[in-house]
Amino acid sequence: MLQIEHLTKCYGEKKAVDDLSLHIHEGEIYGFIGHNGAGKTTTLKSVVGIQQFDEGEILINGHSVLKEPLVCKKELAYIPDNPDLYEHMSGIKYLNFIGDVFGVEPEVRQERIHKYADMFEITKDLAQPISAYSHGMKQKLAIISAWIHEPKLIIMDEPFVGLDPKAAHLLKGMMRDICDRGGAIFFSTHVLEVAEKLCDKVAIIKGGQLIKSGTMDEVKGDDSLEEVFLELEDEEVQDVKDFN
Repeated sequence: MLQIEHLTKCYGEKKAVDDLSLHIHEGEIYGFIGHNGAGKTTTLKSVVGIQQFDEGEILINGHSVLKEPLVCKKELAYIPDNPDLYEHMSGIKYLNFIGDVFGVEPEVRQERIHKYADMFEITKDLAQPISAYSHGMKQKLAIISAWIHEPKLIIMDEPFVGLDPKAAHLLKGMMRDICDRGGAIFFSTHVLEVAEKLCDKVAIIKGGQLIKSGTMDEVKGDDSLEEVFLELEDEEVQDVKDFN
């Protein structure tokens, strides 16, 4: 589904992502974990084609993000950490706009909008301008827009931030459902308890480099994911002290 091969992205002399390779297969919810500045968002933006990179290749269903960007973008949806929506539009106009972009038939589109808006309890708010929405409402709208064309691959950057517990629970179910139907999810999160319970596989990135990846059991062993992550962070702090 998604192949990241030797991805490298530099900002000046700093390597934000350093020779990263990951494979996400159909049916997998794949978590991406690391501290702030580790390279998670740069990687995700590279995957969806809004961030140029210096070396490597990214393939979506065998298609190159570099050589076939439009083909790749039709296969995926992206939810950034801070939903950047057209705030002059109403919620329903925005969802119809996204439906037009992806060529979703009007009848199918309306059925899906109705289904997900009711689930997230924002149906009555769709006539309002997005500028009047709270952060949580914008996040819900972004999630609905990502599901409208039923993409094969969904990329999300901290998708649970700003969601109330009920909405977060609904999103988890939607993620599992799309993977059960042959799709795949690749998402970053700081909520390690969620990742441990939800993900089939997980990757930990530090300083732009892949530190650990695999099934949840392979990565955490008999420990919790939080314990493994904090142990890696402690090793980094100790390395700095030893260097000084």
